[in-house]
Amino acid sequence: MPTRYLDEIVVAHRRRAARDERDWRARREATVPRVPRLRAALRSSSVAVIAEVKRRSPSRGALATDLDAAAVAREYRDGGAAAISVLTDEEFFGGSLADLAAVAAAVEVPLVRKDFAVSPNDVLDAAAWGASGVLLIVAALDQVELAALVELAREIGLDPLVEVHDADELARALDVGADLVGINQRDLHTFAVEPERAAALAQRVDPAVVVVAESGIGGRDDVVSLAAAGVDAILVGESVVRAANRRDAVRALTGIARIPRG
Repeated sequence: MPTRYLDEIVVAHRRRAARDERDWRARREATVPRVPRLRAALRSSSVAVIAEVKRRSPSRGALATDLDAAAVAREYRDGGAAAISVLTDEEFFGGSLADLAAVAAAVEVPLVRKDFAVSPNDVLDAAAWGASGVLLIVAALDQVELAALVELAREIGLDPLVEVHDADELARALDVGADLVGINQRDLHTFAVEPERAAALAQRVDPAVVVVAESGIGGRDDVVSLAAAGVDAILVGESVVRAANRRDAVRALTGIARIPRG
């Protein structure tokens, strides 16, 4: 039986959230979101690239543990990234909210806080530390939580990137009105990659919804295939963060015509 990575990670985040005594309702009133908006930046004539600041992962181990988050973000921006994802989970991925703040100070492109949000304060922290979007993983939340966090994100001006892994989770995401859906080709219970997953699920999504393919994207040919399946954007981490020239690695994934679904 493979280790159920997601279960372990979510348990740890729920324990942390239970210890968080901050009044999220009071914080909500004072929250100012980052601009420009994430979703708008991912709608263009070509497949948009979200490049990820990522130090390590439970499945792959160390990737770039000593990276300078701000410097990496500038490389991604110069390579043509439409947005930047910043992994802020510390225990399992080696990231931090400090990385998010450093990137926010370094570049003006939209930022996604990539983490395992399970509470309102997690969403509010995304905005407070400089993000314009926040990842919400369907598999980590029940339907009431998912709906509430999507609503909160929108109330404070964040774009929720709602991540799914299969048809059932996609239905749940669409049921709460998600208009920015990430299809993760990595199974977060086993961390195995299924490279056809995004292409298969994208065809089930209305053209008005922005679809982001996540994980398992190694090069330009992968992006061409995803474009043919109607994907609007890609989120790529390992292959660009480990590249000798990160700017050129991102640039190689850009300029591929987007093929609208439907």
